Amino acid sequence: MLGAVDQGLISAILAIGVFLTFRILNFADLTVDGSFATGTATSTILVFNGVPPVAAVAAGCLAGALAGGVTGLLHTKAHIDPLLASILVMMALYSINTHILWLGKDGIKRSSVALLGKPTLFTWLVKHQLRGTWVSIALIGLGVVVVLVLINWLLKTKFGLAVMATGDNPAMAQASGINTDNAKIATLMVSNGCVGLAGSLWAQYNSAAAVGDGTGWILIGLASVILGNAIFGTRYLWLATIGVVIGAILYRLAIFYALKQPFFDPNDTRLMSAVLVVLALVLTQWKGAQALVTQLSPWRKKNAPEPMTVAPNQFSPFAEADAAAQVVASGVPSDVRAA
Repeated sequence: MLGAVDQGLISAILAIGVFLTFRILNFADLTVDGSFATGTATSTILVFNGVPPVAAVAAGCLAGALAGGVTGLLHTKAHIDPLLASILVMMALYSINTHILWLGKDGIKRSSVALLGKPTLFTWLVKHQLRGTWVSIALIGLGVVVVLVLINWLLKTKFGLAVMATGDNPAMAQASGINTDNAKIATLMVSNGCVGLAGSLWAQYNSAAAVGDGTGWILIGLASVILGNAIFGTRYLWLATIGVVIGAILYRLAIFYALKQPFFDPNDTRLMSAVLVVLALVLTQWKGAQALVTQLSPWRKKNAPEPMTVAPNQFSPFAEADAAAQVVASGVPSDVRAA
């Protein structure tokens, strides 16, 4: 179970990137599947060729950011629909990731690379049998907290406000002097940079990478965002981002416990992901579930406004009747009114 929490924390970084595009920018970005695999391939092949693990992670993050930048340029400069632009980049990245994995010093063309005997960020944890323990959870969680702080700080800057304005109302943002094209490109780069960072960590955590590593990760990111926002809401930005992290962990735990059932096997993971997303979407639209979450979540409770009272007009011929009606509305017993 602790290993599932580890994986949930790593995928939470990807989910934060998905949150930036889908919730903040209101941009349907499917580049995630490709940029995640780009991060895994870049990080793995660099470590395989002797590059330090930290530098390999940074390179994977940068590769993902470049992929997001290409999507942004296709949408803003070539005026291609955002969904189509992201699909085109995702398709192109499959071939690019294949060529990245061919860059090994041995010159062998392979569709997957294993880091057997190579140092990674998690080598010390594996050596001391601490991977999948509270120690690894604390260390990975610390990295996730750093990403959360940076993202929340970024969204509170002038640039972040410009991005949120672009996502809410692009026409109004342009009228206010905001360069919406630059805001979209930069946000897509930050988002897919987070995705590439998650891919780099995932590859080093598993000590392997393959061309098809990114398949279905956009669904995982969406499930995490939907689950987290359904529980924590979107009223406060910092709470919404924390909810995304919790949603990613809950998603991994749900998959972990589902795979322990005898009628499920690892090939059903994509099906379970789709079912979780559907359930989360249905529950968020169900009024009964919304009321239950509001009652259980103290940060989402809203005090009912007090009824408005209107001062009686003493010059009105109906002043006496209005005063009597207000007394009845206040709930004062009849015998007290008579007294």
